[in-house]
Amino acid sequence: MESMGKMKSSWDMYIEEALPKLESRNMFTPLRPMNIPIAGEEGAQTKFDEDEYQTYDGIQPWDRLAAQIELPQSFFQRLLNGVELVSKYEVEENDRISSNQETEYKKLILFAGNDFLGLCRHPTIAKATAKAAMEQGTGPRGSPLICGYTNYHMVLESSLAKLKKKEACLLCTSGFGANMAVMVAIGSIVPVICEGEGRRPAKEEKVAVFSDALNHASIVDGLKLADRLGGVELFVYKHCDISHLDALLTNCKNKRKVVVTDSLFSMDGDIAPMAELAQLRKKHGFLWVLDDAHGTFVWGKNGGGLAEEFNCEYDVDISIGTLSKAASSLGGFVTCSKIWKQWIQSRGRSFIFSTIAPIPLAAASYASVVVAKKESWRRREIQNRMKELHALTGIPVKSQIVCVMIGDMMQAIKANHELLKSGFYCVAVGPPAVAPNTARLRLTLTAVHTSEDIKRLVAIISKYVKFQVPSSSDCSDYLTPRL
Repeated sequence: MESMGKMKSSWDMYIEEALPKLESRNMFTPLRPMNIPIAGEEGAQTKFDEDEYQTYDGIQPWDRLAAQIELPQSFFQRLLNGVELVSKYEVEENDRISSNQETEYKKLILFAGNDFLGLCRHPTIAKATAKAAMEQGTGPRGSPLICGYTNYHMVLESSLAKLKKKEACLLCTSGFGANMAVMVAIGSIVPVICEGEGRRPAKEEKVAVFSDALNHASIVDGLKLADRLGGVELFVYKHCDISHLDALLTNCKNKRKVVVTDSLFSMDGDIAPMAELAQLRKKHGFLWVLDDAHGTFVWGKNGGGLAEEFNCEYDVDISIGTLSKAASSLGGFVTCSKIWKQWIQSRGRSFIFSTIAPIPLAAASYASVVVAKKESWRRREIQNRMKELHALTGIPVKSQIVCVMIGDMMQAIKANHELLKSGFYCVAVGPPAVAPNTARLRLTLTAVHTSEDIKRLVAIISKYVKFQVPSSSDCSDYLTPRL
């Protein structure tokens, strides 16, 4: 059984074998770091000091705005009537709103968004965004491989690498693009090596990739492209089923193996068996790729995600995340070793052919990283809302994403309509998105929801679902990952 260090160096050495073949054909694409001058201050450089970012202890008045939305009354009424904005109604409604005609709005508490920490109205983040826009304009100037890799992007990458306990970080335009880039980069290793030797890869030379059955669409689509390159053998294992994965790995004859999984699955809210995956990695020596989009900033003492929460940060080789959820910004990122960063930036097509995020967004994201790390009370508040929802309903709340199973789609719609009337916005999900007779309400809990919000929400839903309220002794295991 190889040690963790040896497994990592084995993969790094594999990439080191392939990189010179890119360089020999002028296909290696280095980043071009640059400083953007500040207007009126020639030669001045922007300074990034975490201590200058003001943070707060506990919910502030602006935080509650992060959990509120307003819908035009006409659209709100159509939702209640089961008719959303379609065809001519959509055109008429949008024309009326965009022409600044007087519009009445309905205020709702949002239980369907991804701003888990409630940072979208944080004044420190807004100030950092505005300052960057005033000094640098809107940007960017191009792709990161041409002229878009600024000091703002570099400091953001450094902070994310540090958060994830990795050597390096690569920013992408979106989380979707980050997953696509990694999957395609993995799929191109063997073809590049074999092409340099003037031959096609044999089946046993290909990288075997094992993917959870419920992985995000960005992983699925990325693996389809990787498969087209001819460098991978794809295997799908049953959702969170360690026994099935172990059997597949054991029976696989390919030397190089990769396991890729979401950390937290966005539709059901369940968590991958992190500790078991770490043990399985030690047994089989695979490369572990983790999509921690819904876990980053929300889980772990420092917001490092579910790998930090389960104390397996150093077992994860490549950690992928997004800035569009708990960071309340936009963009994706890949944290990994330095050699993997070089490979992905040279072979990840969605990275290579995308323009980098504008400087103000990079500044906003960096401020979000600082605030999320320092305002740890936000993670505690999410945990508190999870405990309260479990205590009131008996639902096995595994994460900040909770599915309330109703069954019949019409009942789910009725429950959703009553929630709307009572001032709550959430989503009813039914077939074909889920199996027949498994219609549900999908709720997302945030740091800026209150105990009163949870009580009122449960009171309404309980008219449609018979909850089994647990005893106090049953509440201690609500965080156990479902296997």
